[in-house]
Amino acid sequence: MLFSKSKFPSVFTFSLLLILSACGTNKYAATEKIYKDKAKDFSKIIGTVPPTGQLYDSLGATNQEWVGSVNFGIRKPNFVVIHHTAQDSLAQTIKTFFSTKAGTSAHYVISRDGKVVHMVNDYLRANHAGISKWGKDTDLNSSSIGIELDNNGLTDPWPDAQINSLLKLLATLKKNYSIPTANFIGHADIAPKRKNDPKNFPWKKLADKGFGYWYDDILKNPPADFNTEMALKYIGYDTSNLPAAITAFKIHFIQSDITPTLTPVDVLVLYNVYTKY
Repeated sequence: MLFSKSKFPSVFTFSLLLILSACGTNKYAATEKIYKDKAKDFSKIIGTVPPTGQLYDSLGATNQEWVGSVNFGIRKPNFVVIHHTAQDSLAQTIKTFFSTKAGTSAHYVISRDGKVVHMVNDYLRANHAGISKWGKDTDLNSSSIGIELDNNGLTDPWPDAQINSLLKLLATLKKNYSIPTANFIGHADIAPKRKNDPKNFPWKKLADKGFGYWYDDILKNPPADFNTEMALKYIGYDTSNLPAAITAFKIHFIQSDITPTLTPVDVLVLYNVYTKY
């Protein structure tokens, strides 16, 4: 068939057809290319000897030197932070993590049916924690692995398939990176007041497998001088806003009541959790 001049594809259209054809076998090919290009840029930064932009200009060119040590390694994660997506599907969350405008990401997303999608290399920094604090760590993005669970945060249950996949993933991460039992936490734990996820989450089931702590069935009475604020801080909570810290603790350990005050039962639970740290 002959094309008239008006119907002949433009160079842009032809290029687009080539891209679409290349993406035919992988609908994420375009974003995969962006990922690979960014990883390549990072590898250039790491591989540059001597490192650029890291020496102190005030020392002067004649008073500084680069000597590479043989003893170094890749930074490894020390925490796992669990989130709910607050979205309606796995596809919606993946689309969000492709958006440079949103600027958010996670290392893993687990769908309701248990499918695990790995989105950021474990050794790289994902943007999942935001402004947060746990203990003395004020940059959880740099020290943690973020896991998003496909859940709208309102009415969705936690399907067995999803939790079972999570448990398998956590076992692998704990083994690979020697992550301490205490360091499996929720988004609400590290960002009191600002975040409340994951809500109504089966933390006990995780703790029973060695991922985080839970209180005993029989609760021990705390001493008369038990300081609840200090206990929260010792566990890791940021108590600069004490009501928010209490709420975050209750989202994790109480769940049925997340008001920002500690009841006598809450104090018992807090004491028993505190003693495990």
